[in-house]
Amino acid sequence: MLVISGLLSACASTPHYATLNDYPVYDGSDLELTYSPQSCKFRVWAPAADQVKLLLYDNGSEGGAYQTHDLSRSENGTWALKTDENLKGKFYTFQIRMGDKWLPETPGIWVKATGINGKRAAIIDLAETNPAGWEDDVRPPLKNFTDIVLYEVHMRDFSIAPNSGIKHKGKFLAFTEHGTKNAAGEATGIDHLKELGITHVHLLPSFDFASIDETKLNQNKYNWGYDPLNYNVPEGSYSTNPKDPTCRIREYKQMVQALHKAGIRVVMDVVYNHTAVGKNSHFDLLAPGYFYRMNADSTWSNASGCGNETASERAMMHKFMVESVVYWATEYHIDGFRFDLMGIHDIETMNDIRAALDKVDKTIFVYGEGWTAAASPLAESKRAVKKNAKQLDNIAVFSDDIRDALTGSWMHPQIPGFVSGTDSLEESVKFGVVGATKHADINYAKLLYSKAPYVNNPTQIINYVSCHDDKCLVDKLNASKPEGASDEELVRFNKLAQTVVFTSQGVPFIYAGEELYRTKKGIHNTFQSPDSINRIDWNSKTTHKDIFDYYKGLIALRKAHSAFRMPTQEMVQKHLKFIDMKTPNVVAFMLSNHVNDEIWKDILVIYNGNRKSVSVEIPEGEWNLVCHDGQINLSGISQINYTNFVVAPSSASIMYVQ
Repeated sequence: MLVISGLLSACASTPHYATLNDYPVYDGSDLELTYSPQSCKFRVWAPAADQVKLLLYDNGSEGGAYQTHDLSRSENGTWALKTDENLKGKFYTFQIRMGDKWLPETPGIWVKATGINGKRAAIIDLAETNPAGWEDDVRPPLKNFTDIVLYEVHMRDFSIAPNSGIKHKGKFLAFTEHGTKNAAGEATGIDHLKELGITHVHLLPSFDFASIDETKLNQNKYNWGYDPLNYNVPEGSYSTNPKDPTCRIREYKQMVQALHKAGIRVVMDVVYNHTAVGKNSHFDLLAPGYFYRMNADSTWSNASGCGNETASERAMMHKFMVESVVYWATEYHIDGFRFDLMGIHDIETMNDIRAALDKVDKTIFVYGEGWTAAASPLAESKRAVKKNAKQLDNIAVFSDDIRDALTGSWMHPQIPGFVSGTDSLEESVKFGVVGATKHADINYAKLLYSKAPYVNNPTQIINYVSCHDDKCLVDKLNASKPEGASDEELVRFNKLAQTVVFTSQGVPFIYAGEELYRTKKGIHNTFQSPDSINRIDWNSKTTHKDIFDYYKGLIALRKAHSAFRMPTQEMVQKHLKFIDMKTPNVVAFMLSNHVNDEIWKDILVIYNGNRKSVSVEIPEGEWNLVCHDGQINLSGISQINYTNFVVAPSSASIMYVQ
């Protein structure tokens, strides 16, 4: 039996609004579906609709509706319907009428579970999706955001290779398997992550995206997933049974639970800046035009470069984004969010997201790309772009400054950077070292991009040299290598680049497989490339064991020594001083006086960007050398008690005094 509930009848006249901004705002927490065994309550926001109906299905993808019911117009632009029966196991869609036209069906935007390919919403009991022990799942401890080491990985890349030793290849459950090995017996999978020492796995989009047909997984279609379909539902192709709405949810939680047990937090890559399509997206089928920005000529604005951009400044889009991240943080225990093209969103929305997550757990990390892909109607002064990062509340941005200073222009892959011997990039490297904060020793007029510090503290900067976008590190260094550079030199360039990342203030970030000398065969953007290009070759861990050991050593150095993890600008200004070594392409600095509870009294770091050895004058002292000529040994390589020190070509030297 169905009982209609609402404030107005279904045939009440449709309100008229002068502009989209005049649409009413619904501030309740019961949008979409409220399930109990006794009843199901449906509520959808569609203020301009003339009629809204609910269609109920027995199947998640096939067959016609077995029942259709009108919703009643209710408060603040919503339509409501209540049942007094248990509909668990059924599926549903909404459909709205605008004028005399019925728009296509949609599962809604607040949907939490779907059938295969995300076309119909599923009615489930979320409590039944919790794996055993889920109530005891806790986030691994975290004191400061600068203690984080980020590892960006695509779900499929991580496990799909035949030599991964992983059973559930390309699935959420791949992260739950222990004891997996490559051909030589080296650890792969989650055991590899523990061995490497990273603190956070950053998962490329794992919500339900549009480009993979979940009914044809044998075709092995590949996509990064930056084409959102259902924001609050896990991607079905990463589950073992996309037809079962509970399976993908339970297995996602099992993945998070396993990583937490391994001491690793989970970051979710979120893409609220655009949808897979604009017209006829789930957003547009409820409130046509409202959730998107339009140009003055009524064409779709496209700051995302993907055909549309969402309007975070509109109240209900703002509400959706805030509630969505809180949902993932609470229902799935997600520990961080990386915002794709965050510069499309307005500052107020991002700060409200930070405030909402603080109420869940202040250690949840939020960061994003501080830029757009094209122009936007939203004024730049209101956007969450890099230059406005000081207005963001403890939200971090990526540093393209340190990336391109070290490895050369992303736009022109053939142009090399500091680590490959390019002159006059010292100030940009120094800017990276201080985490884009204000520092008296830096000449800001000589920087590559920014001409002023743009963050409040090092907690707001992500330092990196490559990610899923553009060429990976090995391929970029190879494309821009100086004439005559040998393979051995390329390894030197590689190690030096990551040494700068891990000894700079801020939050270090590496792209999965960099520690195995990963190559994607020189392809610039691999979002639709096959597994043969994208997959991590786990045998490379054996082939390039020296690279892996060096990366592992860098992470161990950073985690053991808090001088590299200062949380405040004031601390950096007081305790980090650059030293002029009187040699071009050399950057050196001192971390002094047990800064940030550091166990070593003073630390000296020298980067030599030259392709030859350089002799430098270092301060007097009984120095203990722990990094030199591409080797790291935290127990000590040798003792230095002289001032004329030789730094090896294209490498870093790190030493300390007690």
